[in-house]
Amino acid sequence: MSNLFTSDLTSLINTQSTGTPLTIINETVYTTWLENQDPQNQAWLANTQYSGKGLALLPNNQGELSQVLFVVNNASDFFACGDLIKQLPEGQYLLQSSPENIEAITFGWLVGAYNYDRYVSNKSDKKLASLALGKVNNSTDIVTKAIRFAQATALTRDLINTPAADMMPEHLAQATDDLATQYNAKVIHIIGDELLTQNYPTIHAVGRASVHTPRLIDLRWGDSNNPKITLVGKGVCFDSGGLDIKPSAGMRTMKKDMGGSAHVLGLAQLIMAHNLPINLRVLIPAVENAVSNNAFRPGDVITTRKGLTVEIHNTDAEGRLVLCDALAEAENDEPELIIDFATLTGAMRVALGTELPGFFANNDDVAAGITLAGNKISDPVWRMPLYSPYDNLFSSSIADMTNCAAQPFGGAITAALYLQRFVEKTDWVHFDVMAFNIRHLSGRPLGGEAFGIRAVFDYLQARFN
Repeated sequence: MSNLFTSDLTSLINTQSTGTPLTIINETVYTTWLENQDPQNQAWLANTQYSGKGLALLPNNQGELSQVLFVVNNASDFFACGDLIKQLPEGQYLLQSSPENIEAITFGWLVGAYNYDRYVSNKSDKKLASLALGKVNNSTDIVTKAIRFAQATALTRDLINTPAADMMPEHLAQATDDLATQYNAKVIHIIGDELLTQNYPTIHAVGRASVHTPRLIDLRWGDSNNPKITLVGKGVCFDSGGLDIKPSAGMRTMKKDMGGSAHVLGLAQLIMAHNLPINLRVLIPAVENAVSNNAFRPGDVITTRKGLTVEIHNTDAEGRLVLCDALAEAENDEPELIIDFATLTGAMRVALGTELPGFFANNDDVAAGITLAGNKISDPVWRMPLYSPYDNLFSSSIADMTNCAAQPFGGAITAALYLQRFVEKTDWVHFDVMAFNIRHLSGRPLGGEAFGIRAVFDYLQARFN
């Protein structure tokens, strides 16, 4: 693992008032800043051809590092300083920046420390720099919040980055148990044929072909008198496509198909760490969509937990099948809000690309609140339409519905409409996320990524705190 989730991150950030001065400013004020510097620093920056962007290390008369300058386009962007911690020499740096940028800088500093090296033999022994906030108002609270958000991001990334061989349903269950132990939550596991006994037939159908037994993971935390919020996460630990098998290129990154479950566990960690006054439930249908002699087939008809019958049009549309039973159970529990996360469709990536997560919601106020929260903290999300005229694309001649539309257009919308049939009377939000970085960005390395969980948390905190 990265160790960022479990580490004592106070070694990387603190409230002390000592260290090499580290000035972080926007490009728009660089010229003014430079005019106020002593001639030595002005000459150094000119002679080193510093362009007014990025990192500059400034020496004193003895050639020792005396101060650091970091110029960014927008210091209030939570990822603007995401690579800084790994660029600086070892030591402690005293932050000097505008107060309104401190929260963003501290998050970027810590999340930039992330490094998934579980399988690397020769691990780097380079020690990371530490950041001191000095005399900043609420510095202790700022540090605590930055640590919690960095740890939640690291947990989400770790789970997604772990190869499928080490992140099957039983491993995902153990990760949930570990999180529950840390925050005094309770977890129930419904495993194997017990899914049929307790009426979760679609979860069982999708997962039964694997030697890794399917299960429903059910975590509960908080005071039962508080508002009830239920999170549902797609936990397809590997997706071969089933009998409608994927091509090799499409299968290469399918370890990330449990990314929805990683997101809800990261979000749950934030909720529990902040002791948010809600009654939390987390439901994770955990399966491997494998190929075997007992795999579910195209043309099969499955009766869901809700009682709706579904004709299987394509076995590679399995995520909505495992989610629909979990969503039906979530609604039976009558929460105030259901939020699901899933790596559900390639169509959403076509619509919005890999770095902007799309979501659907049946309540305009909830959708607007989450969007606004995300915009404030560099965790953008984009609402997509639940366009009801597409609903009849699921029609079947022998069952209540099919599991996917016969035509490929609007695939993210039709997938959301399928799920909506299992949430009829509860406020509901459905996130369709990539869960993976396909290029390196500041503070965001290649591999597993958390999209939207900070936006959702800030929305929940504002609504229920």
